[in-house]
Parts: sequence; C-alpha cells; structure tokens
Amino acid sequence: MKTMKTQRGMTLTSFLVVLCIVGFGLYIGMKLFPMYSEFYAVKTALKGVAKEPGVANMEPGKVQEMFFRRLDISYSESVKPANVKFERVSGGWNMKVNYEVRRPLVGNLDVVGKFDAHQELTLSGAD
Repeated sequence: MKTMKTQRGMTLTSFLVVLCIVGFGLYIGMKLFPMYSEFYAVKTALKGVAKEPGVANMEPGKVQEMFFRRLDISYSESVKPANVKFERVSGGWNMKVNYEVRRPLVGNLDVVGKFDAHQELTLSGAD
C-alpha cells in the first residue's frame, strides 16, 4: 500500500503576505532610522560640549554656539535654538534639548518622535 507524501512549505499567497509584512516593517524602519540617528548626534554633541575645558563658566550663548557647530557637522535639521534651554546648577549649567520630529508615513499619516536629552556642564566634566 502506497502512502501519499504531503508537501510542506509556503504557498505563493502566504509568501506574498510575509513579504508585504516584512516590506512594511522595513519601510517603517527607513522612516525611523534618520530620526534616531539625529538624536544620537544630539547626545554626542552634548557630551562633546560637556568635555570642553571651562564650559561651566561660559555664557549660555557661547555654549549653544559650540553645540550647534557640532550639530552642523552631523547635518542635523530638526533641532532649533528655541529647543535648547539652560538651567543654572551648582558648579555650572544643565543643558536641555527637547524637540519633535514629524515625518510623513503613508497618505495623511505621520510618524512623530519626541526627543529629550540633557547634559550637565559642570566643573567636574561630563557625567
């Protein structure tokens, strides 16, 4: 008596469904990656400014200028001077950068990212 072998694997329809899901995931990733890459550049610029000698005694305008010079190297476009705030702390400043990035996704849907970074600029250096 012969037994039939059952075939295993994906049908064309299931393959197309999986391909669509993976493609949509990659599309979302392509929209999110630049936003998070820019946030990483902001955090790197903050840490770089904190390592500058004498930054705790500088005026906020000078520190902000140094920060934006570092961001210009990274081609950051979302952070504006209005997004940067300074708060006096003992021994220096606390620099806060809060900004929002909005990118179109599909049709009238957007991806919105809210980013918040801060760095203490004290005599003791970066934390």
